[in-house]
Amino acid sequence: MSVSTHGVRVRHGSQALKSAVELLSSMRFAISLLTVICVASVIGTVLKQHEPATNYVNQFGPFWAGVFSAISLNAVYSAWWFLLILAFLVTSTSLCIARNAPRILVDIRSYKENIREQSLAAFGHRAAASLQEAPEDAARRIGQKLATGGWKVRLQPRPANGEGGGWMVAARSGAANKLGYLAAHSAIVLVCIGGLLDGDLIVRAQMWFNGKSPYTGGGMIADVKPQHRLSERNPTFRGNLLVAEGTQSSTAILNQSDGILLQELPFAIELKKFVVEHYSTGMPKLFASDIVIHDRITGEKIPARVEVNHPARHRGIEIYQSSFDDGGSSVRLRAVPMSAASKSFEVEGVIGGSSQISNGQDRLTLEYTGLRVINVENFASAAGSGVDVRRVDLRESIESRLGSANKTVGKKELRNVGPSISYKLRDAAGQAREFNNYMLPVDMGDGQKVFLLGVRDTPAESFRYLRVPADEQGSMEGFLRLRTALADPRLRELAVRRYAAAAVDPAKPQLAVQLADSAGRALALFAGGRTDSGAGGLQALADFMEKSVPVDERARAGEVLVRILNGVLFELFQLSREGAGLAPAKPDEATQGFMTQAVLSLSDALFYPAPVAFELKDFTQVQASVFQVARAPGRNIVYLGCALLILGIFAMLYIRERRLWVWLAPQAGGSQATLAMSVNRKTMDTDRDFDQIKNALLRVNE
Repeated sequence: MSVSTHGVRVRHGSQALKSAVELLSSMRFAISLLTVICVASVIGTVLKQHEPATNYVNQFGPFWAGVFSAISLNAVYSAWWFLLILAFLVTSTSLCIARNAPRILVDIRSYKENIREQSLAAFGHRAAASLQEAPEDAARRIGQKLATGGWKVRLQPRPANGEGGGWMVAARSGAANKLGYLAAHSAIVLVCIGGLLDGDLIVRAQMWFNGKSPYTGGGMIADVKPQHRLSERNPTFRGNLLVAEGTQSSTAILNQSDGILLQELPFAIELKKFVVEHYSTGMPKLFASDIVIHDRITGEKIPARVEVNHPARHRGIEIYQSSFDDGGSSVRLRAVPMSAASKSFEVEGVIGGSSQISNGQDRLTLEYTGLRVINVENFASAAGSGVDVRRVDLRESIESRLGSANKTVGKKELRNVGPSISYKLRDAAGQAREFNNYMLPVDMGDGQKVFLLGVRDTPAESFRYLRVPADEQGSMEGFLRLRTALADPRLRELAVRRYAAAAVDPAKPQLAVQLADSAGRALALFAGGRTDSGAGGLQALADFMEKSVPVDERARAGEVLVRILNGVLFELFQLSREGAGLAPAKPDEATQGFMTQAVLSLSDALFYPAPVAFELKDFTQVQASVFQVARAPGRNIVYLGCALLILGIFAMLYIRERRLWVWLAPQAGGSQATLAMSVNRKTMDTDRDFDQIKNALLRVNE
């Protein structure tokens, strides 16, 4: 029996109804729906789901972000059209099963022993032989032989009809092949039903018919109104729960495309301790949570440990370890002035909170967004392995931005560069930039340690890092003193005089005056005091060269100008140390490395997009666990469907349905045997199997 791909044909009703029922119950329609679901699942896997709308705008632009939102590609698995396709697939596949199952079951029980003896000649595998046994004896022997080999056998005596009677031996094997069809199609139905039960269908039904709506505001969870909350008796849900160390929570958050819903739990989860272990690459090796489950009905306190792939379970709700986050760590920051008008100050805050600061007449909001205690970065040369286990090569991003002062070759090296603080500075118009600053100075491989101050304008960009050289005390103070001295005209003039006096023979006062004039002009340009834009830095010197020096003389003039600038800045550095009561810096290799990086940093700092940079001075870390809590009644249904799918596919691929007939007609001295066999799927072993069966039943070799 072959399985039909057509649908149910209704005999009554309009033509449109007949066509709709036939299409809905046809196998081609079910396959088409399954193809659409597969394509949608691929989209849902590639495109991040339930991200904030601004992330899609930043990544794909406003047009495509609007398209994704309109057709719910940012929430594929909870989209109404995806759930509708699942429902249609369940209906279509169920109708296919209902249409074919009775015929399959009848065919499995049938031996087809009433086949005409003349029809056996049409089979591809057939044989004939004369036996010395009477037809009945031969039929019983053949039947016993087949039954011993695992065949189901039925013997049929046929009365004489003019030319004489005989015996028909009908046997079948591999009936599980057709059961595999039913199992595989039933598996599709079960998996889809399980997906509907564990998906957003029931939650959306409560939104449609029970007055529930997503919450789009902010504030405390306790202040959210009942229409945004789901009962603890909700039969199915999957949400997230963030619990900081030492606190407890009993309300999960269900993310929706247009807001959130709050899911009440019949218990509260208290986080006693969060444990995290790292590989040498900085990736988490283990994160687990020691929790106490507070049952709200019985008052019982149940200790448990939740690890990745080892969830806890209580009252039919699974508690999974999803990830970890900051639980409200307190930080102390120092404002590092990046302009002459700014001043240093300290501020304290909590991760997730904010502080108000001022920049003259402007008011800024400092938002504390993240604290990372461990930052393992790859400092290997690009000529090495070329593989960064975290897919974030800090060194490469720094070199591409600031370039020339970091030209080293070394082996692959992963190092923990210490804690970092992330924050945003938001202006009165609501525009914000994101910053990421490292607490400790980092040795980039050239021997000069630098503080890394990162900035980016949008989340879609990579951080661009300003490198501030660390002084002999491992702090930014040396650079900041030099930065302040550069902004002081009096100190600049004094540094120029000292440089000219040290570089020129006292017997040549006119040359000293000329050198002082050139040095003063170069230092003023670098400080931003004599340019049209007022920007200063190395770019101001380059602009001056293009305007004032002929092309063929620029190379030599540039070398002289840079040499003069370095000399004057060194004298300015000495003056800054003198003003702080420190001993003069020794003109050794360490000081030279500091000054080389300081020149580049002073030039880049002029373009820093904020009046201050915040340096992490101290912190008290508080960890938090992110749990996924789920009540999934469809889980066991899906497991059953997966088991049936495996069994069904195995049965259809590896079990062959075979049918065998032997017609035994009487003849003088015995009987005439005619053997025929049919197989639902021919393989390379079919001919060999038939030969073995023929030899065993008909005794052709005896």
